[in-house]
Amino acid sequence: MTKNNKFGFRSWLLIGLIFFAFCSMLKMNKPNSPVREINELEFREAVAKGSIIKPVIRVLNKDELSSHLEGELITGQTDEKGVVKTDKDGNPLRVKFKLPLVAGESENLMEYLLESKTPVKLTEVSSTFSPFVIQLLFFFGFLLLFYWIFYRKIGSGGGMFSFGKSRAKMLNGKEEKAGNSFDDVAGIDEAKEEVQEIVEFLKEPESFQKLGGRIPKGILLVGPPGTGKTLLAKAIAGEAKVPFFAISGSDFEEMFVGVGASRMRDMFAEAKKRAPCIIFIDEIDSIGMKRTGTSAMGGNHAYEQTLNTMLVEMDGFDPNEGVIVIAATNRPDTLDSALLRPGRFDRQVYIDLPTLKGRLEILNLHGRKIKFAPNTNLEQIARGTPGFSGADLANLLNEAALMSARKKLEAVDMQTLEEARDKVLWGRERKSTGYSQTDRATTAWHEAGHALVQVLTPGTDPLHKVTIIPRGRALGATMSLPEKDVLNHTRTYFNATLRVCCAGRIAEELFTGDISTGASQDIAYATHIAREMICRYGMSDKFGFQSFQEKSPFSPEPLPPQFSEETSRQIDAEVKKLVDEAYADAKRTIEENKDKVEKLANILLEKETIDASEVEKIIKGEEDPTPMFNDTGVTTQDNLQ
Repeated sequence: MTKNNKFGFRSWLLIGLIFFAFCSMLKMNKPNSPVREINELEFREAVAKGSIIKPVIRVLNKDELSSHLEGELITGQTDEKGVVKTDKDGNPLRVKFKLPLVAGESENLMEYLLESKTPVKLTEVSSTFSPFVIQLLFFFGFLLLFYWIFYRKIGSGGGMFSFGKSRAKMLNGKEEKAGNSFDDVAGIDEAKEEVQEIVEFLKEPESFQKLGGRIPKGILLVGPPGTGKTLLAKAIAGEAKVPFFAISGSDFEEMFVGVGASRMRDMFAEAKKRAPCIIFIDEIDSIGMKRTGTSAMGGNHAYEQTLNTMLVEMDGFDPNEGVIVIAATNRPDTLDSALLRPGRFDRQVYIDLPTLKGRLEILNLHGRKIKFAPNTNLEQIARGTPGFSGADLANLLNEAALMSARKKLEAVDMQTLEEARDKVLWGRERKSTGYSQTDRATTAWHEAGHALVQVLTPGTDPLHKVTIIPRGRALGATMSLPEKDVLNHTRTYFNATLRVCCAGRIAEELFTGDISTGASQDIAYATHIAREMICRYGMSDKFGFQSFQEKSPFSPEPLPPQFSEETSRQIDAEVKKLVDEAYADAKRTIEENKDKVEKLANILLEKETIDASEVEKIIKGEEDPTPMFNDTGVTTQDNLQ
């Protein structure tokens, strides 16, 4: 949005357009025939001959008869033969005439008109401006219109030349509404500590400069979506009380080549005027991708021009003191190496998913505006939401508040919070889904098999609840929740998970004599786990400490195979071996506990949902056996056969 003081091409273009419009206007307003100014004697003669047509008196003053008389006058011109000249329509040639009327001197003329019985029309002119003045005003109106279109609209970002202007929104950090504070950011204490010195520099830059220190020019916030990267950047600006420019990486791209680079230059120019300040670029990977150099234009893509401009602005020949660039991305592996070097983005701050302590802080932060019931325990919710981001936790509380409002509750209770958590994790219950008793029975056997093996197999995640109420795309679900944050998974855990995946299909086959499509997700997940154990984690006795993964952990793009076809066949065989061993082990466990699976299935058909404590009581034999009735829909293999 910087102003260009040079009298350049656009200024000359503007002047030329205005001049062309003015000339066109004059040509349009030019009379078709010349106006002849006559005197009183000529007028009397013309009246006597009957040559006056449509005389009109233009009165400029109501009180006095002072203006002029105008109309058309037949010229009476003849050719060499004495024939009166006519126009193309055959009428005698005419000219427009004008006779000035002076108050106090033209009364005799008016009397003559009355005596000659010539009809005269009297018209009062409402404007006191001459035609020249009117045209001049019209000209200045054109001038103002073009100025507004070409300059005012350009400056506001809406004109036809506004493509190269920055679209960054500036927030004044000194205003309360402009930025957050570190108190509004929870669950990322390490990240806040790392950016604290940026705030201190922006507040007191002299204390750093007198010791020869240089503050980082750029900070790259890296982390999964919803972890608070944007919120942290706003908190930095709010704490430092400095201007804050916010823009998305996609805002630099347009259909015209070079627009992104122009916007980048304009944004940095504005930021330098207001230094010290912060520029925040969200989703920087859209303009900061690695330069390939493989295009037909020598690799000079539009986004590469934008990237090159940004590299120069951050650390080029011109000094860039006092402007700190903060960028956010969840794909750091795609960024160009020149962007990540010291002097540009000197520091990368990784914002991971919150831990148990962080989740509790986030719940308390977002729960300040929510009214909770006395039995609410946010710590229990925090324990049951591992892997949730800050955005997920905020969404959970919002869902709980909406559910409580629908239930007409006065406060959000614990049951509603758990229901909201289950909805966010596994989808909303679809109780209206109509499916037959046979499908309900098959689902009950399936989920009962999962629940039994999960409780009896060491190393699995703790069971949360079992339900045959459809959620999302599933007809039933066996839900588990880790008790704490898990950073590393062991081979024991993966082997146990394989057995739990196989248990649903096994229970269907043992108790119904048939199998269904309900195990498709279990099959896909079990195959994925087995292949990851062999190819990525080196948990295979056959291959040992080797990696055969098809994707790099540092790049989302697939890699070409790094092994032979024979090795690929051996990997497939090893995957089948792991899955077969897990299947056989899970089948043995279910066969040894068939009565407990039957109890679980019957209670599921009766209650539809069983929590973990009830499942454990049934498996441990602490609950009275539930009689099996044929009308529940649960049938044994003998009954089916």
